[in-house]
Amino acid sequence: MAFVTRQFVRSMSSSSTAAASAKKILVKHVTVIGGGLMGAGIAQVAAATGHTVVLVDQTEDILAKSRKGIEESLRKVAKKKFAENPKAGDEFMEKTLSSILTSMDAASVVHSTDLVVEAIVENLSVKSELFKRLDKFASEHTIFASNTSSLQITSIANATTRQDRFAGLHFFNPVPLMKLVEVIKTPMTSQKTFESLVDFSKTLGKHPVACKDTPGFIVNRLLVPYLMEAVRLYERGDASKEDIDTAMKLGAGYPMGPFELLDYVGLDTTKFIMDGWHEMDTKNPLFQSSPSMNKLVAENKLGKKTGEGYYKYK
Repeated sequence: MAFVTRQFVRSMSSSSTAAASAKKILVKHVTVIGGGLMGAGIAQVAAATGHTVVLVDQTEDILAKSRKGIEESLRKVAKKKFAENPKAGDEFMEKTLSSILTSMDAASVVHSTDLVVEAIVENLSVKSELFKRLDKFASEHTIFASNTSSLQITSIANATTRQDRFAGLHFFNPVPLMKLVEVIKTPMTSQKTFESLVDFSKTLGKHPVACKDTPGFIVNRLLVPYLMEAVRLYERGDASKEDIDTAMKLGAGYPMGPFELLDYVGLDTTKFIMDGWHEMDTKNPLFQSSPSMNKLVAENKLGKKTGEGYYKYK
């Protein structure tokens, strides 16, 4: 009987250990790599929802610009959220900004973080090298996530030894306003990691949706081929770009036509995404390049940011 009791106690003990190890990570401390629009936006919403944040970039100038952008964005949020109580708005701003620290050395700050979110240049080798280096310094429990919109999460995760604690966390611009977050689970991502990121997204006030590691995830996989089909319609001479834009705004209820959206996003960005997808699947007709887009990008006519794309801007 004593033997049976000991076996039962051991069994219960091991079950408790397994249950404890399967507990989700409660994300409190966040490190955001990249102080651009996306990185600054992610840092802002994390800090505004009670997380401590370290925002990392390469220079003090970039970080100063990021912080200024966050302050301006927070001021708009506070003005709207606390319209009848300006003092509460000031306190909200002060508390949020005090929760954001900055650093130029990612390796020195990741040792005590629960989550690293990367939002740097869309380049596989640069992202892989970053995570490979951080993998050596981050705590064992730390989750790594990439905000990439076009690269394969699995390819980035393979640079690390924590593929089970690696996933995609794709936010949308502008982050403080856009409610959606795509949580991307690779074949190696553990359920614990996935659920932890879903919970984290909800604490930010976002609506997470799940997707496997497929090119473009959900939104871009549907959006980019739609934009490219509009370009092909125009290239074939079936309709003018003006009429295509008008048709989609008035007929489909879209706020912007496809050519207006392409110019807003940047033709170089769309071309980069399409080129990457084409490399992954050269025979897919949805992933073929566009002669008119290639020509405009070669001429540095990238859309609104350069003053000309499919349309001209003053």
